[in-house]
Amino acid sequence: MRKIKFYRSETGNCPVEKYFDSLTNKQFEKIAFVLDIIEQLDIVPRKFFKKLQGTNDIWEVRAQQGNNIFRILGFFDGKDLVILNHAFTKKSQKIPQKEIAVAEKRQQDYFSRKVKE
Repeated sequence: MRKIKFYRSETGNCPVEKYFDSLTNKQFEKIAFVLDIIEQLDIVPRKFFKKLQGTNDIWEVRAQQGNNIFRILGFFDGKDLVILNHAFTKKSQKIPQKEIAVAEKRQQDYFSRKVKE
């Protein structure tokens, strides 16, 4: 069974929680439903969770509520721990490279601070 945690910056800022705070209750409920599936199912359907090609092992959580498409990016720390570190509302077919770059930068920060602990 997987466990999901949210990335926190060195100052304690949590970008994913901040993003969630900007959503309506219905939008957040849909995302919470998808996160629950990712934690509970051994094999998660690709429509909810998939690895992004051409990245440094970045994964995307995929949720949709009405016409709104939500993406939460993150990575694995070990086999079963998923660290979600960036969230946005998707407005184009492809995920913008700048969004992936943010997730990869936070991934590097996470692991560099983890080594120091």
